[in-house]
Amino acid sequence: MKQREVMVYLMTGFLDSGKTQFLQFTLTQNYFQIRGATLLILCEEGEEEYDEMLLKKHRTVVETVENPEDLTEEWLRKMDEKHHPARVVIEYNGMWRVSEFEAMTLPTGWMMEQKLTTVDASTFQVYLNNMKPLFVEMVRGSEMVLFNRCTDTKPLAGYRRSVKVVSPQAEVIFEDEEGEIEDIFADSVPFDLEQPVVEIRPEDYGIWYVDAMEHEERYDGKTVEFVARALRPKSFPANTFLPGRMAMTCCADDTSFLGYVCKVGGAMEPKAGQWVKVRGKISYEELKMYRGRGPVITAECVEPAEEIKELVYFN
Repeated sequence: MKQREVMVYLMTGFLDSGKTQFLQFTLTQNYFQIRGATLLILCEEGEEEYDEMLLKKHRTVVETVENPEDLTEEWLRKMDEKHHPARVVIEYNGMWRVSEFEAMTLPTGWMMEQKLTTVDASTFQVYLNNMKPLFVEMVRGSEMVLFNRCTDTKPLAGYRRSVKVVSPQAEVIFEDEEGEIEDIFADSVPFDLEQPVVEIRPEDYGIWYVDAMEHEERYDGKTVEFVARALRPKSFPANTFLPGRMAMTCCADDTSFLGYVCKVGGAMEPKAGQWVKVRGKISYEELKMYRGRGPVITAECVEPAEEIKELVYFN
């Protein structure tokens, strides 16, 4: 007998960030309809309430979890036996650590289909300043991060970088009262992409790192120059290294090394840990470490450089 496959959707975000509104809208859309029942697990109560008639119409049953210690592997198995859902949607509590749920062994047949995050842009900076570790766990691995209630476009580029450093492949969407805001980052980079060699200053490294992953059309075929520390991962083939820098993703104790694959070409092959100035041409390839398509630099020149002691910051 074929094993039942159950798609699991995890919705994260702080209280009143728009999770309920987003899910209630999504449950009614034609593209989200399935034959079987949907189990909706609610882990908090916000100001927005679900329409019971709407849930019934779309074959959605609701179970509520009030305390994090009650959301266990055993409880999930009981819910699976009780409802036999074809799909599970979890509206997660913004004050609970997402990593604790992600570490669970899900019931047989349950498969994580998608992780989504909603953010209230009007309160985002306050939450980021005070609860950054929780936010980092929310967006890490998210396929889409939706910022709603955007009334000022000035800080949005910084907000996007805060997400991209943690989850480079995430689609980041901004909405105001009239819907999605488009074309707000067209001229947001502080370096000249029309120069024969695009020089990336140390203070602009984070902006370049995010922008190069997002905009292949801007960088494909461009020659860039930057200073970075060379790593030599064991999994890398010969004549390939990873130039990058340490970035603060959460706090001083939570940093990540951010860099792009670099092929030596005819340039000097650096030692592991050596600080170098890299000049090379960017192309794009499908690579496992990018979980998709990303920049690959073919070095034209690699030479020793002074260490940059400052971390890369994004907000």
